[in-house]
Amino acid sequence: MLQLATLGGETMGTTWSVKLAAPSRIDLHALHHGIQQQLDAVVRQMSTWEPGSDISRYNRAAANTRHVVPAAFFRVLSCAVEIAKDSAGAFDPTVGTLVGLWGFGADAQDRRSAPDEATLRDAHRHIGWQRLELHAETRELLQPGGVHLDLSAIAKGFGVDLVATHLRAQGIGSALIEVGGEVFGYGAKPDGAPWRVLVEAAEEERDGEPRVLTLDGLAVATSGDRWHHRDIRNAAGASVRLSHSLDPRSGRPVADAAASVTVIADDAMHADAWATALTVMGDADGFAFAQRNALAARFVRRNAHGLSERMTDAFQAHLAT
Repeated sequence: MLQLATLGGETMGTTWSVKLAAPSRIDLHALHHGIQQQLDAVVRQMSTWEPGSDISRYNRAAANTRHVVPAAFFRVLSCAVEIAKDSAGAFDPTVGTLVGLWGFGADAQDRRSAPDEATLRDAHRHIGWQRLELHAETRELLQPGGVHLDLSAIAKGFGVDLVATHLRAQGIGSALIEVGGEVFGYGAKPDGAPWRVLVEAAEEERDGEPRVLTLDGLAVATSGDRWHHRDIRNAAGASVRLSHSLDPRSGRPVADAAASVTVIADDAMHADAWATALTVMGDADGFAFAQRNALAARFVRRNAHGLSERMTDAFQAHLAT
């Protein structure tokens, strides 16, 4: 006999939750502990907020040194480099220096105005996924000098996937997993109904038609300035909203950022990263890229009349009927 159980906790500066179809005699405390262990492992390896993490040690390392990293770290970084290549640099795991420079992340500078051009040029010298050297046989990674990795746009998604793998290994045949808004579902509820989720929406969207997705072996992730932004003063002294999404190619916050970009993929790691990449590309170019490459993506942008929505053909095919 299966029952619907809900577990939850905290990780990566946010919360996690798992709904699962569990046998009545299963030890939910042990299951909760196992899930938390999986997510804690991601933090130990990939959190720039942890001085002792693998990523923090790499970021502090001297130039021309080589570092053997854990398998999970190597897997996530390899995926990040692959998406950086496919997106022509719109996604870039070496963007860490820029993140802090613009006042975001663990190394955020106290930023009340935009950095000057000389500072931006200096920071940009240390950015570029092409500078990375990864050796799959040994899981060895070169620190070419001054590279600051930031995996925050992909690590949460990977954490979701890691939990799903763990639950399956524990014999859990159905679950809906969420970490900080990134979601993956597989199987069905105890009553046989599918897992259904509502696409994250801005306050202005609440009166519109809800976008519901059925998840069985699928993940969904959302990015955009609705959730992450800050305000600074421009040269004229006016307040300007900065998108949390930074364009590694220009070294600046994305100027044409959509209010939100939602991506559906086979795993949360790819959904998470592609949501960021498409946001960085901007509303027009990002949508065209997604449509051309058959990515399931939904773009919501602000205009003079409120919000407008566009969905790729692949995204529309996933809408619940």
